[in-house]
Amino acid sequence: MTGRTRFALATADVAFDPGMASRTAVAGVEAVCDPFGALFLPATRTLVVSDLHLEKGAAFARRGSLLPPYDTLATLTVLDAVIARYDPHVVISLGDNFHDRVGSALLPDLFRDRIVAMARGRDWIWINGNHDPDGAAGLPGISADELHFAGLAFRHEPTEVAVVGEVAGHLHPSATVRRRDKSVRRACFATDGARMVMPAFGVMSGGLDLRHRALAGLFDRQSLVAHMLGRDRVYAVRFGNLIG
Repeated sequence: MTGRTRFALATADVAFDPGMASRTAVAGVEAVCDPFGALFLPATRTLVVSDLHLEKGAAFARRGSLLPPYDTLATLTVLDAVIARYDPHVVISLGDNFHDRVGSALLPDLFRDRIVAMARGRDWIWINGNHDPDGAAGLPGISADELHFAGLAFRHEPTEVAVVGEVAGHLHPSATVRRRDKSVRRACFATDGARMVMPAFGVMSGGLDLRHRALAGLFDRQSLVAHMLGRDRVYAVRFGNLIG
């Protein structure tokens, strides 16, 4: 069981302290960066997650490599907790929802039923990713390559040319700070106020440092802030204060 999963279970019946989250704005749209790695847009009651990579363990098993088989259960446990926290009207999942093309079709009924329950009474949009370009099979909601909604553009991969209001995933950003003479690396929301790249929500996903060349040119580094996921809160750190 991952740390986030344990925290989700331990706090399921505990009132959420808004001070644990970090507030920001993307293209003028107010946004709340949640410690679980989800983004909440209060004006439209929209919850955004990215890179769930559901059934990653099963995908590796199909190729003959064994990973712990509990990733889907753990990720859905955290997703269930964050949906209960905000009770969104709309849920947007920003691609790589499943780790491969057949993950949604082969999803065990236990997990399918759990997603159906979470989606009940909400609009649910599955953005297609590079791992799952064919959409989500047999699940509530709609699949799309991108979505323009509430003044923002939601897509899986960030565009090379800066697009104001873009919210994307794919790159799994992380950041490193020095704390008590040791370095601490955490997944993060990365935003310069014009656009955002989301952290991976899947519990078995890695991270790419904000200084990596794949993220070069995406942001105005003078304005770039990493909203780093701590155990139970989010810490906003300016890019100039990061190490790497």
